[in-house]
Amino acid sequence: MATYAVGDIQACYDEFRALLKTLRFNPDKDRLWLTGDLIGRGPKPLKTLRYIRDLGESAIVVLGNHDLNLLAHAEGFNKKQDKSLKPVLKAKDRDEILNWLRHRPLIHHDPALGYAMIHAGLAPQWDTVTAIQCAAEVEASLRGDKYRKFLANMYGDKPSSWSNELKRMQRLRFITNCLTRLRYCHPDGSLALKEKRSPELVDSDVIPWFALPQRQSTDTTWLFGHWSTLSHIYWPEHRVYGLDSGCIWGGALTALCLETQAVTTLPCPGYQRPE
Repeated sequence: MATYAVGDIQACYDEFRALLKTLRFNPDKDRLWLTGDLIGRGPKPLKTLRYIRDLGESAIVVLGNHDLNLLAHAEGFNKKQDKSLKPVLKAKDRDEILNWLRHRPLIHHDPALGYAMIHAGLAPQWDTVTAIQCAAEVEASLRGDKYRKFLANMYGDKPSSWSNELKRMQRLRFITNCLTRLRYCHPDGSLALKEKRSPELVDSDVIPWFALPQRQSTDTTWLFGHWSTLSHIYWPEHRVYGLDSGCIWGGALTALCLETQAVTTLPCPGYQRPE
């Protein structure tokens, strides 16, 4: 049995299946951990979602910003139009797919393997236990009867700093932004959500979330996606693996075997190019 953590697929279904073939993935005995953004911009969102859903317990998915955007779009609350979502929204099994998606977690933690997985980042004040508790608050909102209210108020860059005193929707929005959008923080730990470039290109007044000296979540090794402009995938001093290698942009699709730390990359032709 092997456990493979795979970076952002973004509806690149053919590349995803080719990677699984390279890995000789067997759903009867192996497991997949997927860092979120199953869809978004890519050519085959419906086939991607159906295939992963049908893997059942063989695939563990955490939600990414594009996955949440699909849920918001379906309810009329989308902030960002994405024409690639139309095949999903017009599918006969649309409601089944959306219901399955909104019941996915935002954090997956396996103490036995020694890894935890998120899509984007963590607030520096959170240790692993606190992060899981915060993720559970958003998960409960997505899975509950009032999930439309959450989706209607999900978007926005504020608040930018964590406090246990944050009111309910402000608290949920902050948690969601950390787990699905974050790349950089300011030195004081507040979120710097606008910056997306690689660390080599940014000013010194922002720091990768995982490199903040005051970060409390170094008690666990974290896997994340979301950040395709990072120049490598492993930072042992910070105990993090960044697995989004830019498949949608013509980079690669990356898999990490959690038992052996072996990395497999599949070069991808790219459907879009960054401006």
